[in-house]
Amino acid sequence: MELERKPALPLGEFVTLMALMMALVALAIDAMLPALPVIGEELGATHANDSQLIVSLLFLGMALGQLFFGPLSDSVGRKPALSAGLGLFIVGSLISMFAGSFTLVLVGRFVQGLGVAGPRSVSLALIRDQYHGRSMARVMSFVMTIFILVPVIAPTLGQGILLVADWRAIFGVLAILALMLFGWFAWRQPETLLSAQRVPFSTRRILHVTREIGTNPIALGYTVVAGLVSGAFLGFLSSAPQIFQQQYGLGSLFPIYFAVLASSAGVASLLNANLVMRFGMSVLIGHAMRLLTATSVVFLGFAVLQAGSPPLWTTMGYLLVIFFAIGILFGNLNSMAMEPLGHVAGIGAALVGAVSTLISVPLGILIGHSYNETIVPLVSGFAVLGALSLVVMRWVESRFLRPALPG
Repeated sequence: MELERKPALPLGEFVTLMALMMALVALAIDAMLPALPVIGEELGATHANDSQLIVSLLFLGMALGQLFFGPLSDSVGRKPALSAGLGLFIVGSLISMFAGSFTLVLVGRFVQGLGVAGPRSVSLALIRDQYHGRSMARVMSFVMTIFILVPVIAPTLGQGILLVADWRAIFGVLAILALMLFGWFAWRQPETLLSAQRVPFSTRRILHVTREIGTNPIALGYTVVAGLVSGAFLGFLSSAPQIFQQQYGLGSLFPIYFAVLASSAGVASLLNANLVMRFGMSVLIGHAMRLLTATSVVFLGFAVLQAGSPPLWTTMGYLLVIFFAIGILFGNLNSMAMEPLGHVAGIGAALVGAVSTLISVPLGILIGHSYNETIVPLVSGFAVLGALSLVVMRWVESRFLRPALPG
């Protein structure tokens, strides 16, 4: 029987610290959204859609960073790996803050992404080191409750900073927050991975787990689906400021509309905690994917009839449904991909996250750069990638069920 360590921090403090660590990536993305057009214009981006790369490059850095920080934390311990990630994030924030060119901002965002992969991936391992079974599920529920609030308030924070300072101050706030987390973590959180439990950093081990994911239909299939769904969502994040601030003329009201949409995903995430115990992950994923795809196909036809600019209330209604479906999907897709990888959970989670993100980044860039002052490219992205996801899921089911068929 596996003994559970007594947590070194009071539960409330530990949950808050881990939630903020995991939420740092959401804050780094969503707080920047109101400033994307301003940054591109001030630094002379070649094309209006180029400012979307400020989002995409962070995702790319995070994908590659997970491949490094996951195995590193198994090798040298959780504290050094997570602390190094926070330090790298601060460096990236400062590069972007003082950048004199658009290219240098993108370099800083890539470094931010590399760094944030540390707290993003290692926080889960820290929780798993100290809690198991139902107690871990309880801690994760508390963490996710706090985590859900970040996308709701982050754009408002970014917009508020823009009212009193320029876009560089947003990067300054991100650097200060990461520095505060660095100090809090270093002072209060002890190491949770015992020396006897550490595994040497090995490229061979990474390749072995990669091969295992590639040959397992469940792990591979749901990793691909997670990448496809994330690609459509990244397309939304990249083009949302142009759609709401410019196409619909909302300007500084954009964060309010974004908060409403994020709340829909938050409600779905909270409901999912109860629904998944009753219906199971695969059933919920299937229903959510069909809802996302069918709604997108129908709304695409409506958007085309409206010359790509349907009334704002109809677009918000459509996106509320999409965000609700995404709230269900994000809560279950990674868990399904990890089902067969329990024996290599640490590096498996890092690889699943990295591969799904590497799939999503080029898809998100393609959707975002297709923006043509209409919402047709965005809705098409959700419709096409949703349909592809259903095809992949059908393939997974056929491969998974085949051994049980007669003959």
